[in-house]
Amino acid sequence: MATIKVLGYPLSTATRLVLCCLEEKQVDYELVVVDAAAGAHKQPQYLALNPFGLVPTIQDGDLTLFESRAIVKYLAKKYKGQGTELFGNSLSEEALVEQWCEVEGQSYNSPALTILSQILFVPKKGGTTDEALVEMNVEKLVKVLDIYEERLSKSKYLAGDFFSLADLQHLPTTHYLVTDCGKGDLISSRKHVKAWWEDISSRPAWKKVSEKGP
Repeated sequence: MATIKVLGYPLSTATRLVLCCLEEKQVDYELVVVDAAAGAHKQPQYLALNPFGLVPTIQDGDLTLFESRAIVKYLAKKYKGQGTELFGNSLSEEALVEQWCEVEGQSYNSPALTILSQILFVPKKGGTTDEALVEMNVEKLVKVLDIYEERLSKSKYLAGDFFSLADLQHLPTTHYLVTDCGKGDLISSRKHVKAWWEDISSRPAWKKVSEKGP
């Protein structure tokens, strides 16, 4: 029987983040597909587990947990010593991981997700992409990526010379920006960001998750 039950949608960035973490930690899991397109995440049965009606949610024994960043931190700590050490191997390394995780959550994710939403999701719902909004958020992301370029000129990964949760958190949204939104130049135009992206996106765990269909 699977150790962790993941209720989510395979194409969702947040679900992919959790699945990739589980793969990196070499933890057995069962993916229970919640059909977001059909509104299953807003039904009473799912809302009883996650009152915000978002995916994913995990069930680990008696523990039910939502919010993908909280989930991956829980998994990284619970399975310390198994698979990839996503928090590093010392208190100072963990502090740097936490710092760059916060950067992703507070500075990178919002503009990246807005671009993704406007280019991919708004048209699918019958709307029109707000090009001015896209451009404004591209400008925000450029400033963040310029900081990343400087950081990655001094270390292989964001928190140091080891792959961590900080890098992992960037995978799902950046993947869509590069492959589906036509914004790959944001990554490829920066030497060190490009090398970093090519490295982390080629990891077996991410390749396995990114190939999953709905």
